[in-house]
Amino acid sequence: MLAHLRTANPTICRQWFEELRPLGIAGGALQLRTLSHLHRDYLRRECAEPFNDAARTASGRLLSVRFLGPDDEATRPPPAPTPAPRGSAIPDATGRPVPAQPREAPAPAPNGHPLRLADSPAAEIAAPEPPPLHLTEAAFARPRAAEPSRFSARDDARYESLVVNPDYSFENFVVGPGNRLGHAAAVAVAANPGRAYTPYFVHGGVGLGKTHLLQAICLRIVEANPRAVLYYTSCEGFITQFFESVQSGEMADFRHRFRDVDVLIIDDIHFLTKRDRSQEEFFHTFNALFQASKQIILSSDAPPEDIPDLEERLVSRFKWGLVAKIEPPCYETRMAILKTKARLRGLPMPDDVAAYIAGRIDSNIRELEGAVIKLQILASVEQCPFDLDLARKALGDSGSRETAGEPTIQQIITAVTDFYPIRLADLQGKHRQRSIALPRQVCMYLARRCTRHSLEEVGGFFGGRDHTTVMHAIRTVDAKRLEDPEFDVVLRSLEDKVRAPLRDRA
Repeated sequence: MLAHLRTANPTICRQWFEELRPLGIAGGALQLRTLSHLHRDYLRRECAEPFNDAARTASGRLLSVRFLGPDDEATRPPPAPTPAPRGSAIPDATGRPVPAQPREAPAPAPNGHPLRLADSPAAEIAAPEPPPLHLTEAAFARPRAAEPSRFSARDDARYESLVVNPDYSFENFVVGPGNRLGHAAAVAVAANPGRAYTPYFVHGGVGLGKTHLLQAICLRIVEANPRAVLYYTSCEGFITQFFESVQSGEMADFRHRFRDVDVLIIDDIHFLTKRDRSQEEFFHTFNALFQASKQIILSSDAPPEDIPDLEERLVSRFKWGLVAKIEPPCYETRMAILKTKARLRGLPMPDDVAAYIAGRIDSNIRELEGAVIKLQILASVEQCPFDLDLARKALGDSGSRETAGEPTIQQIITAVTDFYPIRLADLQGKHRQRSIALPRQVCMYLARRCTRHSLEEVGGFFGGRDHTTVMHAIRTVDAKRLEDPEFDVVLRSLEDKVRAPLRDRA
């Protein structure tokens, strides 16, 4: 099944799929035990159809897949009919007894011993199930309740909270200079909800990791206290449910849903702007939770004071706790993010590939993850390894800033390798011999002089070197041109060769 998923649906595959535990088949369903209720809920809502298809393909039978949490009870297959004792009479269709046929001895197994019932696959399915796996049982003095932790204040399918991705844990969050404060505050909130910082307000641009932090807090709180009640929704979800409750006259139920919780998490709270009635209701919800020492977690694209048409009383309350800003990731952080995203999918990510992608994409984390997914799909379709050529092919023109008015990095590399006896692999490698370091510095110098790529992007093309290495290369080449006239002539010749095709087109 996992092999089929990797081929047919590579983008959903995660490393922790290997830890799913099959319990057997009952009622036409293959039962799989998950590590936690969060894993179970994620698989049910995001991966049900791919798993059903994989089960049918692997078994050749019309099977479905049933995901079970650590405490969920597995369905037992129906017991096999008990054979009648030897010599007893079995009634026929008319009710008259018919003598039973003598039972035949069981067929011998290949080793000469009779085949016992316990040796058959059916017996394995019907065998007693191992005790459920409790990830946090040691943290509690009394047995855990059978009821799983809820991400909702009530069991109503209309108002399910947002799905929490098990990948969005603190362990998988890459900490860098731009998000250090937000990460530290999130860890403190998760360790002591309702007391550390409430509200916890995190803001930043699109795709910078705000949702990851929110879900990491949810995962950590549930891991420490499975009985905690959390409600995680978007601002749009809050507004929609508010108006539905007003129209149906169920405001008491709405307030119970949002106020009788331990933790309220609302994503994209900036959409509350220009919503007078919704702001009024959220104001009272905020006060009720704050006075009860419950944890409030909010995210936004802008700081509280910059959200337009937001009531001053809400702005002041949003600032009561901690306001943390998430900045765009730097080059080194982008490389670490790419490797983390690839590791979660069980993919290799060579340093040169990560450096190339990190140098080409600097806008947000979602685009970095999109590049990893594109690489994964292309490698699966074309059956080729994860290398620099595949990365160039996957990104194509969409990740390039090259224009018709400037040469490409590849043209610069070709010109330098034609002059110096050196290979592309040497330019992108870690060797520091002068015979390799100087041509590499010349490439960086020309790339910075002839193109509009940033220092980080130039370094990314040459083995993932940082911007300080590129700056050092530029200073070294400039100094050598002043000291060595012959070297200056070589540089001028190489630059003319690089720019010649552009002049010819003009």
